[in-house]
Amino acid sequence: MGADNQSWVREFILLGLSSDWDTQVALFILFLVMYLLTVLGNVLIVLLIRLDSRLHTPMYFFLTNLSLVDVSYATSIVPQMLVHFLAGHKGIPYVSCAAQLFFSLGLGGIEFVLLAVMAYDRYVAVCDPLRYSVIMHGGLCARLAVTSWVSGSVNSLIHTAITFQLPMCTNKYIDHISCEILAVVRLACVDTSSSEISVMASSIVLLMTPFCLVLLSYIRIISTILKIQSTEGRKKAFHTCASHLTVVVLCYGMAIFTYIQPNFSPSVLQEKLISLFYAILTPMLNPMIYSLRNKEVKRAWQKLLGQLFGLLSKLAT
Repeated sequence: MGADNQSWVREFILLGLSSDWDTQVALFILFLVMYLLTVLGNVLIVLLIRLDSRLHTPMYFFLTNLSLVDVSYATSIVPQMLVHFLAGHKGIPYVSCAAQLFFSLGLGGIEFVLLAVMAYDRYVAVCDPLRYSVIMHGGLCARLAVTSWVSGSVNSLIHTAITFQLPMCTNKYIDHISCEILAVVRLACVDTSSSEISVMASSIVLLMTPFCLVLLSYIRIISTILKIQSTEGRKKAFHTCASHLTVVVLCYGMAIFTYIQPNFSPSVLQEKLISLFYAILTPMLNPMIYSLRNKEVKRAWQKLLGQLFGLLSKLAT
């Protein structure tokens, strides 16, 4: 964006979900509770993995990264949205909007790649269990995690730079809950077809490539599980992947529905609701999914709670 155009738009106005005061107060309370549960759940998962030595494995190393991504993603959007529910002026400075787009887009991309990495981890655990510790050594796990963070961040940096080079002229009303990339691109007072195509291409690379890797991993995993003779063995192998598969369906399902739709374009309201689902509900559900469906995590919770109750009993006596 040139210097003249930058002077025209110093801030954007986020239209949000509703202009009715009572509705905004109700939404503020609802999303505040959900955000606090998201932060609490993900922080507790990270602490639990850190404190229980039995969870110091590649799977839970990647789960720690996933929890950090989830709580960071929610924090990049929800606090600003909560402030706007109660504020009369719903403006967001130009620089803050660019920062929000960068972090939300980057963290979303990191999560997609990280889920593909976790699928590979589950593939090795089920299909080559005897060599699991040799293949998934600490060095490889660290490199895979770094690759996830770097790839998502670089993709976001490129798209944020391209988006905020577009001339916005006097357009400043963003009909969305946050500075979402497609909502910002629509403000440009030039033809944005090339920018929208670049967003689509990036979505295909950063979303569909990891998704295909996840799909291939689970095809091999399911094929291996079906070859297991005992029912108990099949159940054990399935439970190894159940939590991750549930999270994959939630995260990739929403993202694919939002950004890769050749024959269907959702309404603005649908885009807002999908973004809310992805920014608030999914990060809140992920810790619950891993806690309720994973026996190792449940045992770790029971051990930690037992220690806490034992400590409280000693203090009481």
